[in-house]
Amino acid sequence: MTHNTDYLGQLRRDWLRTGHTPSSQRAFGMLASRWPALPLAGMSDLGDVVESLERRSGLGMLEKAEVLKALLIEAHDREVARALLQTLLPGIISTCRQLKFGDGVCADPSEMLAMAISSCAELIHDWAGESRQYCAPDLLSALRGRLRRWMLKEKEAAQSVQAAQNQPEPTSIPSPLLTRLETMASGPHERLVRLTFQRVFEGRSLRELAQADRSAPQALQMELQNFARKYLL
Repeated sequence: MTHNTDYLGQLRRDWLRTGHTPSSQRAFGMLASRWPALPLAGMSDLGDVVESLERRSGLGMLEKAEVLKALLIEAHDREVARALLQTLLPGIISTCRQLKFGDGVCADPSEMLAMAISSCAELIHDWAGESRQYCAPDLLSALRGRLRRWMLKEKEAAQSVQAAQNQPEPTSIPSPLLTRLETMASGPHERLVRLTFQRVFEGRSLRELAQADRSAPQALQMELQNFARKYLL
């Protein structure tokens, strides 16, 4: 299975622009002043910092670990958090590869990659301010665990929807799912209730529903699964 690099390309193109902006320079100045012992000589912005953390840069492993540790501590700053995420992209790809890019859960590998990037950004936000000697391995290990739990929930949600599809017609045997949908029919989730009913009880295809809803099949599938997991299970 190969992965779609659109998300990666987008992040890398964005970083080529944002890594050297005045705001990146200001964030670097803050980092350098608060961490004078870091090997930041000759650098002027966070783009330079990220380049210094690449595999073939001149910094040693211990020096890189110290820089990453400082980045996580200072990750309350949005520019610093973005730099840390950029640094972790190769590890995020490796984590997705270990989990076979969500095979059996995601219709396309790029969905897994998008979830992994989003989850890693959330972890950086949640852990900002913490001092971790092995920042990158810790973050990637936590990311792997979070993605595994997400995959299990997605599988359970898909199995529940599949089981509901195989139930007898609601006119002959009352369905708890139908009862739940009926109670939510006039609420704020009317659209997702209607689409779930059409998918489960009317047997309409996802492509047909997406066309009528003017949405992408993949996006609609994820939206329905998230709705089912949050409100119906």
